[in-house]
Amino acid sequence: MENKVKVSIIVPVYKVEKYLRRSMDSLVNQTLDGVEIICINDGSPDNCLEILKEYKEKYSDKKIVIIDKKNEGVWKGRFDGIAKATGEYIAFTDSDDYITLDYAEKLYNAAKKNNADISVSGFYRVDTDTEHVYSTEMTGYEGKIINMDENPEEILSINTALWNKLYKSEVLKNMKNLENPPRILDDMMFLLLVYLNTKTISFINDSLYYYMVRQDSIMGQIKKEQIESTQKAMVDVKNIYKNDNQGKKLLEVIDTMAFLHFGISLMFRMSSDKENFNKVFKENTEFLNTEFSLWRHSKYLNITYSLSHKKANFKVAVMKKVYVMHMYKAFLAVYKFILKVFKIDIKW
Repeated sequence: MENKVKVSIIVPVYKVEKYLRRSMDSLVNQTLDGVEIICINDGSPDNCLEILKEYKEKYSDKKIVIIDKKNEGVWKGRFDGIAKATGEYIAFTDSDDYITLDYAEKLYNAAKKNNADISVSGFYRVDTDTEHVYSTEMTGYEGKIINMDENPEEILSINTALWNKLYKSEVLKNMKNLENPPRILDDMMFLLLVYLNTKTISFINDSLYYYMVRQDSIMGQIKKEQIESTQKAMVDVKNIYKNDNQGKKLLEVIDTMAFLHFGISLMFRMSSDKENFNKVFKENTEFLNTEFSLWRHSKYLNITYSLSHKKANFKVAVMKKVYVMHMYKAFLAVYKFILKVFKIDIKW
């Protein structure tokens, strides 16, 4: 029992040699005994594989597993890691970010204490160049438990990144997969598939993850041709929910999530393509209205609802009003000006 792996941490690695050592240092020095580190070298063309081998040799007392494979994308890499993981719980980190040394210990203890399928921590959003902390997210939930049978809509208040969370191993090993996974918005869709196997979610106040924000990626562009495949993947996720007894109850939540990420996040990132934006915006609205029509009347996007629920996202409810009033382009102009002048990254 002493050698039991408590937590497997899966780390997809691709073209991050500049940041990889900082990330690995935070992983190999975890305070929790029984941590397994699974590094997925996804065909990285730089020196990432050599760095991983260096750490495996240097920290031979740690359980470091290296999967060296051709480039297939982070989605496939994560599933490769899940298949290899032997831990009671599984976590994910990005290889250009880093974690506190008690990350695994605190999330593990919280999950065990509450018998939770997912345990969620706070995190820092940090500028990569200056190390300025933009914000601290997902705090103030201490002691909160989401019961997916009773209040599943509360998953809308959880950030959709995978990395500030710990998951029961069987939840991930039994989750559905997508035949054609998305290359963008992949964390959100992955997490939606995880939620289908989830009964309880617990929270801790501690911020345990440093999410590094690169200035050149705040306004990160999405190419027009990427959108169609991403839309198809989201429809596939909804069809999985439609065919699941528990999932059928969450269709309004799914449609709300679709608006949040396709209506707001995706269109913001697409807005840099001035030539195609109007056409794409129209097509995307038609997509939402056709495939996720409940978003227009979702109570979770109602301003009254957001004001009466402490952790509801009031900003998103306001954005829905802006969107349906055809004022989105004007909003984007102001929003981009704020980003440029104040060099901040506002979390929606």
